[in-house]
Amino acid sequence: MVINDAIQLTVTIMLFVLSYIFYFINVSFCCFFILVAVFTTRNSPVILASMAIERYIAVCNPLRHAQICTTQRTYILIGIIWFVCVVTEMSDFFVTLASEPISFFYTSVFCLRQNIFRFPTLATKMQALDFLYFSCVLLTLVYTYLRVMFAARAMSTDRTSAQKARNTILLHGAQLLMCMLSYIYPRIEAVISMVFPAHILDIRYSTYLIVYILPRFLSPIVYGVRDQKFRKYLKKNFLCNQCRVTPSGEQENRLENEH
Repeated sequence: MVINDAIQLTVTIMLFVLSYIFYFINVSFCCFFILVAVFTTRNSPVILASMAIERYIAVCNPLRHAQICTTQRTYILIGIIWFVCVVTEMSDFFVTLASEPISFFYTSVFCLRQNIFRFPTLATKMQALDFLYFSCVLLTLVYTYLRVMFAARAMSTDRTSAQKARNTILLHGAQLLMCMLSYIYPRIEAVISMVFPAHILDIRYSTYLIVYILPRFLSPIVYGVRDQKFRKYLKKNFLCNQCRVTPSGEQENRLENEH
């Protein structure tokens, strides 16, 4: 998840900065940036669903958790997620390659998806995929959350781990809602741009911050603070810094009083 978000942020920030500097970008470069950004954006909710399933197995099938959720199977699952997302999006590139003349890829455009993949059915396909991704991941999160919640009520000994797993799946749900903003924001942005056409650049900048930066900024903070080891070292370093600052401040006050 961290690697995926890092790639996504790096590519989208580069694309955003280049669009502001040059405004028009070569179609070939723009196509590469758009595809990588779409790959990583679609990966995020699927990875969240996979993490929720892992928590469900850990709570509802704890004895088989070590056998099912191995490191090798995790790598295989990550590869499958990337393969599915890449294959579904590469079809846009091949359709564009077949429908557009070669000279089109040597021209320069403002780097937006609709300016590159202009074939009429591609927009419908994108909306269908958005709905499919959202539905599958949402159903997965609801199912795993309900199963973990029922398991937590039935447990008489290890309710703490079940409660933590339930809270983790709730966080996955919150992250999913934030990730889903990337699926609906083009429609919202289009409506706002029609109302305020003179501020289209400001609207795109604001939606980029809210849709792409904010969810990925909150994610490591939330998970970092929830981790016990990270929280322990954070408190330790914070308290040590306070201890270092306080004696030096007292020493300065003593020196001032002596003078």
